[in-house]
Amino acid sequence: MSATRCPSAPAYPADPTPPVPETLAYSFTLPAALSSPALARSATREVLRAHGLADMLDPALQAVGELTAVACQFTESQNYYLTLRYRFSTLRVIVYDSHPRHTSPHLAAACDTRRRAALRVLARVCRACDGTWGFGEAREPGGGTRMWATLPRVGAVAYGAP
Repeated sequence: MSATRCPSAPAYPADPTPPVPETLAYSFTLPAALSSPALARSATREVLRAHGLADMLDPALQAVGELTAVACQFTESQNYYLTLRYRFSTLRVIVYDSHPRHTSPHLAAACDTRRRAALRVLARVCRACDGTWGFGEAREPGGGTRMWATLPRVGAVAYGAP
């Protein structure tokens, strides 16, 4: 039996286009572990640098750290999800955890109060960047809670400036 050789195709395009801000769209599944927020910040740092958004690092890493730490506290599953997207000159950080919305109004209010208190640093970062933040019921089939932060680039670049 003789082996036939297939013409080899290049593994990558000959002229790859470098990442630009507008192509930033990543999703990560992370374990609900104490080390995950550091891993999420590290991945975010590399993604922002690769897409030419290093000028947004400080507030973006703070937002990712806060959201992922809270997800680790609240999720009832082994994992949670982090999504990073850059559209219309704004970085969107979204985290989904499996903690369901409570049916009892009193439990829902208490849970929302705990989550809001845990995200108080995020609230200040978003305010300083003219961004938004929040949380609510996930729109995913598995349910749970969706938390987000939006950081406009102009405000994020000025973050921490005197």
